[in-house]
Amino acid sequence: MFAADTEAALKAVASLINSLPDASHTRTDEFTTVDDLRRYLDGWDYTGARAGDETELEEVRSLREPMRALLTTCAGELPGAVNTILRDNEAVPQLVEHGQWGWHLHATPGTAPVAVRIRVETAMALVDLIRRGEAERVKVCAATDCDAVLVDFSKNRSKRFCDVGNCGNRTNVTAYRARKADQARPS
Repeated sequence: MFAADTEAALKAVASLINSLPDASHTRTDEFTTVDDLRRYLDGWDYTGARAGDETELEEVRSLREPMRALLTTCAGELPGAVNTILRDNEAVPQLVEHGQWGWHLHATPGTAPVAVRIRVETAMALVDLIRRGEAERVKVCAATDCDAVLVDFSKNRSKRFCDVGNCGNRTNVTAYRARKADQARPS
């Protein structure tokens, strides 16, 4: 349905956002070390220059709240927010081919700081969603005790729960137990 790089960029930024204490199921900051940064960049196959130091870690960590705000922006305001990111970061889309990805778009040079690349790749991925009228695929988990961000790539747009903390299963078990308790009460 969407290009592989679109899905990867949105899943990657959701993963980054969901490392925040309010969104993580451990309720702790899950992105605090240079090793966390390296695992994140390697895990999501980010290419280009990397400093791999505390400054770069802090630059990427500082993206979490603004990216959360971007992904939870109402659909009517999203195009303007995306355009601002692309303009402010001087995004110049270009076709590239590397690794397993085949031909896809990058909008920053490989020498751009990692935080800039994450910001711009997220904006470019949102362009795809906006153009297809699919911005509502970016959601906040429906579990009452979870604030994780999710991107719904299901065919029928029915995904309601994140993959971070088994929220769908926990919610279903809680509802089942509540129904059983109601049935067990005398009328």
